[in-house]
Amino acid sequence: MAESRQERELQEFLLYLGSALTAAGEAVNRIEEHLLRVAAAYGAPHARFSVLPTYLVMSLEPGRPASLEPTRQLGGGLRLDQTAAIYDLLRIAGQRRISPAQGSARVREIVTMAPRFRVGARIAGHAVLTAGICLILQPTGVDLLLAAMFGALVGALKMVGARWTSVQMIMPVSAAFVVSALTFVIAGTGWSDADLRAMVAPLATFLPGAVLTMAVVEVSAAEIVTGASRLVSGVLQLLLLAFGIVGAAQMVGLPRAETLVSAPQNSMGGWAPWLGALVVALGCHLVYSGPRNTVGWLCVVLYAGWIGQYFGNLVLGGYMSGFVGAVALTVVAYLVEQAPSGPPALVSFLPGFWLLVPGALSLIGVTEYLSRDAVRGVEDLLGAASSMMAVALGVLCGHPLYRALARTLGVRELRRERR
Repeated sequence: MAESRQERELQEFLLYLGSALTAAGEAVNRIEEHLLRVAAAYGAPHARFSVLPTYLVMSLEPGRPASLEPTRQLGGGLRLDQTAAIYDLLRIAGQRRISPAQGSARVREIVTMAPRFRVGARIAGHAVLTAGICLILQPTGVDLLLAAMFGALVGALKMVGARWTSVQMIMPVSAAFVVSALTFVIAGTGWSDADLRAMVAPLATFLPGAVLTMAVVEVSAAEIVTGASRLVSGVLQLLLLAFGIVGAAQMVGLPRAETLVSAPQNSMGGWAPWLGALVVALGCHLVYSGPRNTVGWLCVVLYAGWIGQYFGNLVLGGYMSGFVGAVALTVVAYLVEQAPSGPPALVSFLPGFWLLVPGALSLIGVTEYLSRDAVRGVEDLLGAASSMMAVALGVLCGHPLYRALARTLGVRELRRERR
């Protein structure tokens, strides 16, 4: 009876761990690797797992009946502080320093953690985040001001929508409609230099760059079901954003294309994009409750990705710059993870995707298409798809490159000695 109880507790713990890692957005092939390592630490070296978007199949021994459990019971996505706490628990469990029952209780505690910052600070964080993204897009001063205001508005909408699960699905449409309509009205009046950058920056927080990238990673690892599911989910979110922009254009009308698209660029100076990386890190820390003492590490990872993208653009051109930036971002994120105070690599990825701005061109392409510049709009849409693919391939190539570098430098052994 005791052995059966221990097995049930271990199964429950592994289920909760798998559910939490799924909610954090980790690739399923990596989740299976983590669960196998934890199961081996607790005396189940022959355990088998299959992780899917909404359920997990597991068996502690070959030949025994498999257990199929839903993974939706832990709710939606995790914040950065929750993701870091889950990875701390994962490390402790890999060393068998916690019982399965205590581990299950710890997972439930983590997923119900209150955000580190109050609602007002998180709304302000949205304004900071969108201002940082706008700086990267080389804005005018008016663009930057409007982007910060729109960011605060989007943050307030997200805070309200977070109370109801049914509202979260339509939030991209609602935010895209409101922000686009305001942008079109302001740009159409001609009293300011507002253009697409003011609109793209706040809506970029809805872009599914991380989802689409993980889809490519999973498909490359032969996880076809999960990869295809993520791909459909990411494309649907892009379509929802596009629908909101289309609805706004139909209701308020589009201003002249040259007014909306060809406004003066980068009137703030060449320093703006370099400052943007720092501002994005601060904004993400506030919005997603970054773990304590990790702002510096986030800046290291983000600037690595930004510098990689910058030099990639000089050497290979715009679309391939995302590939170089993603490789640099991935390698540095995993290297930072090995530092005693470094956050998990997954914590650094989300801000990194927004820094590389995967898919931002797609929103510009939609508007250019609506403004009857169909050829240019289609070209931008295809270019956006290429940039997303470049970022995804960069992450895919960056992980094995990190492993080779870690073996060369003995990074894993160094971390074990420190801990």
